Amino acid sequence: MGKTATARQYCSSPSMNPNFKTPLTRSPLLLFIISVSCLILLFYTFSSSPPNQLIPNPNPNPIIHYSFVNSLQQFLENTGSRNIHDDTVAVEDQEKVRKLDDLVWRTESARLYEQVFVNSPVRVYVYQMPDKFTYDMLWLFQNTYRETLNLTSNGSPVHRLIQQHSVDYWLWADLIAPESERLVKSVVRVHRQEEADLFYVPFFTTISFFLLEKQQCKALYREALKWVTDQPAWKRSEGRDHIFPIHHPWSFKTVRKFVKNAIWLLPDMDSTGNWYKPGQVSLEKDLILPYVPNLDLCDAKCLSESASKRTTLLYFRGRLKRNAGGKIRSKLGAELGNADDVIIEEGSAGEAGKIAAQTGMRKSVFCLSPAGDTPSSARLFDAIVSGCIPVIVSDELELPFEGILDYRKIALFVSSSDAVQPGWLLTYLRSIKPTQIREMQDNLAKYVRHFLYSHPAQPLGPEDLVWRMMAGKLINIKLHTRRSQRVVKESRSICLCDCRRPNTTFPVNPR
Repeated sequence: MGKTATARQYCSSPSMNPNFKTPLTRSPLLLFIISVSCLILLFYTFSSSPPNQLIPNPNPNPIIHYSFVNSLQQFLENTGSRNIHDDTVAVEDQEKVRKLDDLVWRTESARLYEQVFVNSPVRVYVYQMPDKFTYDMLWLFQNTYRETLNLTSNGSPVHRLIQQHSVDYWLWADLIAPESERLVKSVVRVHRQEEADLFYVPFFTTISFFLLEKQQCKALYREALKWVTDQPAWKRSEGRDHIFPIHHPWSFKTVRKFVKNAIWLLPDMDSTGNWYKPGQVSLEKDLILPYVPNLDLCDAKCLSESASKRTTLLYFRGRLKRNAGGKIRSKLGAELGNADDVIIEEGSAGEAGKIAAQTGMRKSVFCLSPAGDTPSSARLFDAIVSGCIPVIVSDELELPFEGILDYRKIALFVSSSDAVQPGWLLTYLRSIKPTQIREMQDNLAKYVRHFLYSHPAQPLGPEDLVWRMMAGKLINIKLHTRRSQRVVKESRSICLCDCRRPNTTFPVNPR
C-alpha cells in the first residue's frame, strides 16, 4: 500500500470520526495532537518528490577550464590559502606509528569481512603541507609567468615547461575541491589516515625547481623531505603508499633517492640512467602520466573542417639536436628533410612555435613523435589533440594508462632501426590504406578526452584514469608494505629483474 493510501486510512479511521464516541474524544489536547499529526503526514505525502528530484544536480553546466593559467587564476581567487583542519602530525614517537598501524588493521579488516571493498573508490588522504610547499609555489608562478621570458639551458620557455608538467596542480585541485563539486568518482578524499588507501603529497616540485634559486630549491626539497618522512603514515609503510608528483625528470632530483619506495607520477621511464638511478623507478610501483598538451584542442568541428586540408603526409616541428635517445632526431631529419609531402622543421616551444606547430599538425595525416632527451615528448599529446596520427620512434617509451588504453588503435610504432633505413619510413606510411587512416582518426577523436586535464576534472579524463590505474596497484602496495613490516633483516631479498622489450614496428593490417 502506498504512502497516500496509508495516510488516508489513518486520517479516516474510526477514532477520527466525530460521530464515533470514545474516551479519547473527551480530551481536547489529545484530539488536537492527533489532528496536527494527520495534517503533517498528509503534507509530507503530497509534497514529497522522487529522490532524484530532491537532490540538486551538483555543478550544473559548470565552466570547464582546460588552460592551466586560467584554471590556476580562478583556483587562487577562490582558495588562496585554505587552512583545513586534519589530523596530520609530525612525530618521532614509534608508539604513535604503532597505534596508526593498529587503526589501519581494524579499518581494513572491517572492509574485508563486510565486503565494502568491492567496486569502492580509492581512498586518498591529502596531506595539508605548509603553504610554502603548495600555495606559495602556485602564487610564485601566477605572479611571474607574464613578466618573465626565462629559458632553460636548452632554450625551452620555463613557464611553458611548468605548464606541460603541471599534473601536480590538476590532481590536487580536484582532490581538495568540495565533494559536491567533484565529478570524478573513482577516488574519494578521506580525512582520517587510518581510512586511507594512499597518501598524496601536494608539493609542487617542478615549479620550485624552475623558479627558485638553486640553493633555495635544494633547501626547500630537504624541508619537504623531512616533513613527509616525519609523518607516522610514512614511517608505517616506509612510503610505499605515498604518491609524489615528480613529472619533470629534473624535479626533486637531489633528494628522491630517499623516497624511492614511494609511488612516483612520471612522464616516462628512462632506462639509460641519465634521469633515474637503477632501482628508483619501475612500472610495478610508479605511474606514467601524459604531458599537458601545448596546443589547443581540435574539436569535432575542427576535425571535420580539417579533414580535406590534411595534405601533408608527415609533419615534425621541434629541435633536431637532442641527447641520449634523442639523437635519432637528427638522423630522421637528414633522411626525411627533402622528401615530398613531408615537413621537417627546426622550431622552439614559444608562442610563435605553438602557432606554427598547431597549423602544421592540423594539415597533416601523420605526425612524427621521436624520442627527445627522454623517451617521451609532449609532441605525442600535441598530435593527439590535433587529430594527427602519431608515428612513434622511441624504443624505450612507456605510455600513460596503457592498462586501460590500446595505443595501437591511434598510433603507429616504428623501431629506430627501421625508421632510419633509407626510404623505409615513407614507403611504410604510404602503404597504409585510407580505411585504416580514417579508423585511426576516428579513434583519436574518441581517445582525446583521456589526455585533457581540466577543472573540474571530467569522468574518463586523465585525473580519473590515474585513480583507476592506482586501484590496480593497491593490493601489491599492501603486500610489499606488510612484507616489509614482518621480514627479518637477514632474510631480505630484492628482485631487480625488469624484463622489458623495446618497441617494434607495428605491422599494418591489410584492408
